[in-house]
Amino acid sequence: MKVTVLGAGSWGTTLGLVLLGNGHDVNLWTYKAEQAALMKEKRENPAFLPGIFLPPGLKIVTDIEIASTGRTMIVAAVPSQFLRSVITRIAHLDLERTIICNVAKGIENDSLMTMSEVMLDVFQHEKKENLAILSGPSHAEEVSKQIPTAVVASSYKMKTAKIVQEAFLTPYFRVYVNEDIRGVELGGALKNVIAVAAGISDGAGFGDNTKAAIMTRGIYEITNLGVKLGAQPRTFAGLSGVGDLIVTCMSRHSRNRYVGEQVGKGRKLEDVLREMVMVAEGAATARSALEIEKKFSIELPIITEVYKVLFEGKDPQQATRDLMTRGAKGETGAH
Repeated sequence: MKVTVLGAGSWGTTLGLVLLGNGHDVNLWTYKAEQAALMKEKRENPAFLPGIFLPPGLKIVTDIEIASTGRTMIVAAVPSQFLRSVITRIAHLDLERTIICNVAKGIENDSLMTMSEVMLDVFQHEKKENLAILSGPSHAEEVSKQIPTAVVASSYKMKTAKIVQEAFLTPYFRVYVNEDIRGVELGGALKNVIAVAAGISDGAGFGDNTKAAIMTRGIYEITNLGVKLGAQPRTFAGLSGVGDLIVTCMSRHSRNRYVGEQVGKGRKLEDVLREMVMVAEGAATARSALEIEKKFSIELPIITEVYKVLFEGKDPQQATRDLMTRGAKGETGAH
């Protein structure tokens, strides 16, 4: 299979290695000429994936049109808020027989579209069933070292999801399929906001009890919102829901947990983001989630407090107190 990965960050590079290891012809595209030159010279991606060897078979390219022409599958591995601008550059190409698989996790700020909806909006002449999503608990730092990992592929057509599954499946990278593309996307996007909340809790000095409460009530919020938007509730009990939530809230590799932790310690969000090489999707997704909350009149208390801490300067201690002193409720929503 001829595959192009758009985006040479840690995840894009790692997925390129997974695909190359499966015998596929892989182009790894980056828009940065200096990054491409350095990767070719050192056979390493020092900024995003230091210490991981890039075999000569992994072709590093900077021309997006050449990289994307005549490919069996294109994997979009750019941050969610940049997906539209990147894929617009190839929307004029003949991609009728090309599977386009997005791996970024987020909700576009202005449109409130999921990533599959963004792809449908940009690739208006392409077949809906050719679009796919790959998501789940999968830090690049571990997958690149072939540490056992399980993820999920989803599409509007099960045959497409199974093609993606087969392309990525290895003894260390297990891929399941799920027909609920809306649920898979929302679980992957919204868990980043809850991970920021978990980090804020860590930074503010709270304990394991607090984090367990945030995670458990967080998946409840995600499920409520997901179902409201047409997802299947059981999806959020799977890899792209509670699985991804656990790893993102708990791991030392989690960028979103780190951002929350730094803010919880009293630092300004913009200062934390400015010093990071990689993108933490949770901050941008918090904006989108709050707008969705308003639009659909659904109660998302944790996500709301995360937004207030990140963007309105609310004190994390006060945010926690406000969550803890809300009116008494039943655990599953009954009063």
